[in-house]
Amino acid sequence: MSSSPIHDPAFSSPNSGNIATRLQDANERKSAGNDHFRQSRWTEALVAYQSAINILPKRKDPPAKKGAASLHDDLDDENVPGSGPSTSQLPEGDEDCLEDETHKHAGEEDVDKEEEGIAMGEVEGKEVAQLRSVLHANIGACHVKLVCRLVTLILCRLTFEQGEHKQAVEACTKALKDDPTYIKALQRRAASNNILDTWSSLTAVQDDYNVLLSLIQPTSQKAEIESKLRKLKPRLEAAQKRETSEMLDKLKGLGDSLLGNFGLSTNNFKFEPNGQGGYSMNFVR
Repeated sequence: MSSSPIHDPAFSSPNSGNIATRLQDANERKSAGNDHFRQSRWTEALVAYQSAINILPKRKDPPAKKGAASLHDDLDDENVPGSGPSTSQLPEGDEDCLEDETHKHAGEEDVDKEEEGIAMGEVEGKEVAQLRSVLHANIGACHVKLVCRLVTLILCRLTFEQGEHKQAVEACTKALKDDPTYIKALQRRAASNNILDTWSSLTAVQDDYNVLLSLIQPTSQKAEIESKLRKLKPRLEAAQKRETSEMLDKLKGLGDSLLGNFGLSTNNFKFEPNGQGGYSMNFVR
């Protein structure tokens, strides 16, 4: 039994069509979005969910009321009539990302009302609010998936580029075995090692620059290499400190796990630079 239409200025007006038709169209678009989501087509799913929202009446937030309950407080899942398949049919791992069932607050009275002469009963109003809520949550799931995909693509690209530069270094090294004075091979190997930006690769860059200084004749080119060497020095020192610190942290972790059996830790051993590029170790109680 349908309730009588209720008027409420808190909701904006729809463009056209009755509420039942809008609900049916929105649910169909939501189902299409769910299909795209399951196939990892998150951009298409996002468009489908947004188009479904555009069909439904838009809710404007009413003035804040002290002690008023939110639509999402202590909600229980409940199917919307005409909605698509449940989240139990989603691929493994996506159950927590995509909502395909509506939820309802016990005793909820804040529902969508009549707009521009289109009557909307209490039941229809609840269906609209619940469906709109699910669609917004699904849009959030799409954005999360899109961010994860972007991060993965960036990491893959960085890994690919590093791999390519390592292969470039290997190829130039082979070229220099046949011709140690091949200037272009030295320049290309130095350029790739410079991008790899490790202590060992930057040390190799420094070595190649020094060889180039002995081979190149034009003064202008020598000045350019000398400038690169000056800029390289602080980077080389920073890389050395960074990798030394990382190595010591790993050794400390390993040492603590072993020394713990004897009631000791690496804190009992103090490492100090010996002035010859290495470290001396002293036992401290």
